[in-house]
Amino acid sequence: MTTTLPEQVPNATVTQPPTAPHQAKPASLVLTQPSPPAVGELPAPPVAGKPVDKRVKALQRFAVSITVFNIIGHLFLGFEQAPITPVACVLFAYTLDLLFETLDARATGRSPGYAGGWRRLLIYLLPTHITALACAMLLYGNASLWPYLFAVAVAICSKHFIRVRVNGRSKHFLNPSNFGIAVVLVIFPWVSIAPPYHFTNNTTGALDWLLPLGVLTAGTMLNAGLTGKLPLIMGWLGGFAGQAVVRWLVLGHALLGALAPMTGLAFILYTNYMITDPGTTPFKRRNQVVFGLATAAAYGLLVVSHVVFGLFFALVIICGLRGAVIVAAPVVRPAGQRAWRRLARSAAGSVSAAEARPVGDPT
Repeated sequence: MTTTLPEQVPNATVTQPPTAPHQAKPASLVLTQPSPPAVGELPAPPVAGKPVDKRVKALQRFAVSITVFNIIGHLFLGFEQAPITPVACVLFAYTLDLLFETLDARATGRSPGYAGGWRRLLIYLLPTHITALACAMLLYGNASLWPYLFAVAVAICSKHFIRVRVNGRSKHFLNPSNFGIAVVLVIFPWVSIAPPYHFTNNTTGALDWLLPLGVLTAGTMLNAGLTGKLPLIMGWLGGFAGQAVVRWLVLGHALLGALAPMTGLAFILYTNYMITDPGTTPFKRRNQVVFGLATAAAYGLLVVSHVVFGLFFALVIICGLRGAVIVAAPVVRPAGQRAWRRLARSAAGSVSAAEARPVGDPT
């Protein structure tokens, strides 16, 4: 949810190359790294005495962070939703996800992802827990509870049913909580995003600065140490600032107004905990930067088109385009390689024909 140096590879095995009879050779280390978990899949549960997978650590810290923030938000910060909202969303998400996983496991003849004891069950439910609390925290449905539950249902369904084949395996490519929120915002215009002020509604003085600083520090450490998504964050921040400057220079928008969203706690949460979803974002650093830049560009186009809630719609668009690229790559890449080989053969034939002409032959 990172690139690991050979010296840091866990569970490395030591093997000694074969030696000829009566010939002593020093043992050499051959480091064998276990295959990383596939995109969107949970790693194996931790085993006693072995280091915990970084993705498990990241999921645990994500889940703890968003849980604590919801509790503090409802008790002290002035969250606008009813206190029952996060509880209902979490329980509904658990039920729906376990139901779909059980049905899919029976249909495909495999073991459910949560099978293997209570620890495996807890690890399996971590992404579901995060998705449910994100929907409960970021939406505002007035006095109604069902818009939140609908967003959770869309999020869980997208994870199980909107999938692509990657290396022979089925993976989800849409950020579940972001997609659920976006669908609710499109279908129900009377539902909105939770007002940004409610994250610091009851804070004053130094807390107005310390709270965003604490969230920023925790999120940065999490992404730097565990998820490896700092290149994506840098691309997103640079792209966001860039689109603000372009709108200022080309369209005459107020520069400070275009940059102002970057100063809010809601933007910090989005940057560190939403756009960096490990299961639906690239792993290579270059691709992460492109993903962040593309999301910022999509946001800028949505703002110019007078579309509200652009942060969420931009991420849906870019995740969807990434899924389309994943689907098209097995078809387009071989076709491109064949076209390139034909072009190379044609160029080589032209050069050979030119070299074979007699000197002075005008043809």
